[in-house]
Amino acid sequence: MTLKWLAVVVATVSVTLCITGNAVTLTLNGGQLPLLVNLFALATAGTAIVLAVVAELHDRLNDRLTALTEFLVERLREIEANTGDRNSGFVEGYLLSHGQEAAVVPFGRRGRGAAER
Repeated sequence: MTLKWLAVVVATVSVTLCITGNAVTLTLNGGQLPLLVNLFALATAGTAIVLAVVAELHDRLNDRLTALTEFLVERLREIEANTGDRNSGFVEGYLLSHGQEAAVVPFGRRGRGAAER
C-alpha cells in the first residue's frame, strides 16, 4: 500500500473513531470524550491528510519528471540520428565550408624557448 493511501486510511479511521467515540459517550452519559482525546484524533487526521496530499504531489512530480526525461532522451536520439559524422568536428566543418580542396595545416611546434633564440 502506498504512503498516500495509508495516510488516507489513517485519517478516515481517526475521524471515524472520534465521531463514534463522541456519539457513544453522548448516548451513554450525556457528555463527550475528553478534549485531549478529541484533539489527538483531529491532529492525527489532519497530519494524515497533509501527508496524503504531499505524497500525491510527489507522485505527480515524479511522473512529470519521468515523462520529461523520456522526451529528452527521445529528442537526443532523434538529433543523433539526424546528425552525421561528417559535420561533427571542427576540421570537417572547415573542409565543408571551404570546399574539399582546402588544406588543413597542422600547427608547428609552439614558441621557442629563450635558450633557442
